[in-house]
Amino acid sequence: MVVQSEILTNLKRLIRLLCGRGEDGGGHEELQEEFRRRYRHFQELLDSNAELLKIVADMEVKLRGEQLFGMSHIRAQATRAVFHALRMVASYENLSGKPEPVLRAKLAELQQQIKDELEDRAATHGQALVLGYEEISRDMVDQVGGKSANLGEVRNRVGLPTPRGFAITTTAFTEFFANAGLREEIKRIKLGIAPDAPASLDAASEEIQRLIITAPLPTALEQAIVEAHDALAKECGRHPDECPVAMRSSAIGEDSEYSFAGQYLSVLNVPRRRLVTTYRYVVASLYTARAMSYRLLKGIVDEDMSMSVACLEMIESVASGVMYTRHPYHPQDDRVLINAVWGLGVYAVDGVVIPDSVSLLRETLEPQELRVAEKPVMLTCGAGGVLVERPVPPERRDAPCLNAEQLRQLGGYGLRLEEHYGAAQDVEWALTPGERLLILQSRPLGVVAGETSIPAGLPSVNDREPVLAGGETAQPGIGSGPAFVVTDEDSLDGFPDGGVLVAPHSSPKFMVLMRKAQAILTDSGSITGHMASLAREFGVPAILGLKSATQDITTGEILTVDAYSRRVYPGQVDALMAFKAPRTAHMRDTPVHGVLSRVARHIIPLNLVNPKAEEFRPKGCRTVHDVMRLLHERCYGEMFALSDMASARPGMAMRLKAQTGLDLHVIDLGGGVATGAAARGGLDPSDVVGAPFKALLNGLTLDQAQLSTPRPLQMKGFLSVMSQQVVAGPAQAGERFGDKSYAIISDKYVNFSSRVGYHYGVLDCYCGSTVSKNYITFSFKGGAADDLKRARRARAIGRILEANGFRVEVEGDRVVGRLQKRETDVVLEKLWIVGKLLQFTRQMDMLMVDEASVDAMAACFLSGRYVLDASCPIPQRPAPKVDAGKED
Repeated sequence: MVVQSEILTNLKRLIRLLCGRGEDGGGHEELQEEFRRRYRHFQELLDSNAELLKIVADMEVKLRGEQLFGMSHIRAQATRAVFHALRMVASYENLSGKPEPVLRAKLAELQQQIKDELEDRAATHGQALVLGYEEISRDMVDQVGGKSANLGEVRNRVGLPTPRGFAITTTAFTEFFANAGLREEIKRIKLGIAPDAPASLDAASEEIQRLIITAPLPTALEQAIVEAHDALAKECGRHPDECPVAMRSSAIGEDSEYSFAGQYLSVLNVPRRRLVTTYRYVVASLYTARAMSYRLLKGIVDEDMSMSVACLEMIESVASGVMYTRHPYHPQDDRVLINAVWGLGVYAVDGVVIPDSVSLLRETLEPQELRVAEKPVMLTCGAGGVLVERPVPPERRDAPCLNAEQLRQLGGYGLRLEEHYGAAQDVEWALTPGERLLILQSRPLGVVAGETSIPAGLPSVNDREPVLAGGETAQPGIGSGPAFVVTDEDSLDGFPDGGVLVAPHSSPKFMVLMRKAQAILTDSGSITGHMASLAREFGVPAILGLKSATQDITTGEILTVDAYSRRVYPGQVDALMAFKAPRTAHMRDTPVHGVLSRVARHIIPLNLVNPKAEEFRPKGCRTVHDVMRLLHERCYGEMFALSDMASARPGMAMRLKAQTGLDLHVIDLGGGVATGAAARGGLDPSDVVGAPFKALLNGLTLDQAQLSTPRPLQMKGFLSVMSQQVVAGPAQAGERFGDKSYAIISDKYVNFSSRVGYHYGVLDCYCGSTVSKNYITFSFKGGAADDLKRARRARAIGRILEANGFRVEVEGDRVVGRLQKRETDVVLEKLWIVGKLLQFTRQMDMLMVDEASVDAMAACFLSGRYVLDASCPIPQRPAPKVDAGKED
């Protein structure tokens, strides 16, 4: 936490620096460090903003009720949300030098409300140490972990055959750790981990695992495990000493919201005498270096993790493998895919043996494509609890593992699982010596980034070509209606009920339309952005990042949007409209979902939509999302003012030797210029390596045409400007800002101020690989002419910026444009254009003689003519017979 005294200290230091009273008399070096300090806090704020958007997006997806999750996930996400909001406040306080007591008080209130929601819940199950699978279903994920919860669901509610067995619960885990005092010891060991020293993580991991493996189990737990195994052996008709089991990890979160696949330990063919020891080894795998590193990177709190262990009868598989109910990389390929090897499925999963590969048509489950591989070896169960690799008999090496009837039966199981869960599944299966097919595991099938699970039976549209395809799905679904192409996001009154909104970029202002909209399409935008969050909240199908939606679609044409497959078709596609209904929400009525709903109301809703509104201030914040939105908006203004600090202390920056017509000085915050460049004194353009400033500089650099072409002279405007200066004087004509320009840069950031005579332009930009962080803010004001001419130039600049996708505000002679959440290449292109625009507008004062000049200047620049010469359509009218300096 940043205390108020630290903020005041930083503010006092900044005042001393700006007044030229550095603590050590140095001044310049300390002010450069002040820039770097501000930039670090700015980056911290942007990083936490991006993480918060991911948390909000994840909660909105979970609220649909289609994914498995438990209380540990809710607790972890809520904790992370508050942490990142507080980090944003601390970063903003350090950035601005001003404490934010109102925001801190609001977050403290929200934190307590969230804590109350999390603690005000009754346990959904008892305190059993062991549970048989006949007692387990999906809503017991907190008790038995994701893997066992899914397996119990498959057995008891889907009605498919699974191995017999029992689960050692998370209650057993908690009692084991409490009895041995492991939590406190683990916390102590973790204090020695240095984030930037992998060796310390490895050492801590080894020590923690050794503690767990050697710790005694409570007597009641050891007895419960042995008794459960005895009952399993009796059910299987075997002597306990001849009934080996597979002991598989089933950690909280595994096979559900996190990609824990392969992180934890599973042990096959475990004999009775090693049950307790193997249990310790599986539990200890929570603290392998890889698992700890994964949780650290994901921001998952270790204390929220616990391990259940699945104990299943060991199936001596004749054949086994994996089934995907859809293609994992090409969701439009709706065939069922089955891989198979002889023996245990470990060799199929680990890639030791090339498996048979079969695809089945969904409609008939007939094999469409069968590739039988040579399978020279197989993994089998050996005596004494070991696994043995054996050669496959020659007559079976090139033979298929499953016959046609078995393939159809297994494919049918897959479709039943997909129908039950409402999403494509990744299924592990085995064939017993008695030729019985068993389901060993079922979990959601992961698809490539940006894809969404496609509902079973969604048809392919073959009778028409899509108008658009691609982008990213922010909210899956189907929608159809007349298109409404947005030209001005402040003018949405004409949007029809049931329309499809088409916009150049995402904006939270579109919330007012979401109850009427059938779908939303944008040229650009982030699926973790504010508007994407609102689309999920309102359930509006949305595809972002289509690049050319506003060019390829016209207002009024009927569209059908398939946000599952990311395609937009002309007209209404009736076959797709049959899938417009929302998918079944399996978690919707569970107690855990109720807790998430109550917690989410303090985090997700966004009330601060319009920065100009009266309530857009700390007192108007009602949720964590509001705090995030407010600070994200305000941090731009703090960074925007950095150039004023540079101009207050001349001589501290490196002069850039480039043909820009500007006396340009550069301050590097890190990564902006080549190593060693500062030692040479001045900078060459080749020394600039920071991508944003490099793009801007390329636009600012004068080419041969700009250097050799004389500026056109409008005599009437020239006389008007001169008379304004002579009669009114500089103080009334416009404040003179000086002649030095500054660029404060890093590898991903530029704050540029152009101060030439009476013109003042400031640009602030962050440009990296995370789309939701990227922005450009540009402001231009001033001029030597009278108020009317300066206002005309501001409007001309505004039109040019709007045509390039900026959101623009013009007030008098000041124009402000903002571009947000665009791809890296787009931001760099716009920076180049702003560079050209700054050069283009420097001599416009005397040319803005009437309203036609506004259109003429904008048309000239937008046509690609960045040099004001005779080819530009500048109005040339004889001056009327009035006193110089007066307008007609």
